[in-house]
Amino acid sequence: MLSIASNAAADPRGDYLLHCAGCHQADASGAPPYVPSLAGPLGRLAASAEGRDYIARVPGAAQAPISDEALAAVLNWLLLEYNRETLPGAFKPLRGTEIAKSRARVLADPLKRRQELWPEAGPK
Repeated sequence: MLSIASNAAADPRGDYLLHCAGCHQADASGAPPYVPSLAGPLGRLAASAEGRDYIARVPGAAQAPISDEALAAVLNWLLLEYNRETLPGAFKPLRGTEIAKSRARVLADPLKRRQELWPEAGPK
């Protein structure tokens, strides 16, 4: 007998829809300024180690009830699906081990940290 969890385990888009789209919308457009868009400029954050760490530490991502590997797959899908044009040329996909280290330290103030990493995004 197959479990529901095993059927959904290999579907990053499905995990995004289940765990992220409620706030960030199915098309990743968000509801700025309260819920940031995950489409377009997020790729710039993936260019630095600090930005990659931030993406995994945002409370909604860090506390999603999925494995580190599944979260890495969701974030990689999101980056490639909605941020391909802003990704660094030498983009390396996020790994489960990288996610595990980051998500263990959930951000208390993700808006402040985003402003520190990405000042041109403006105050939020």
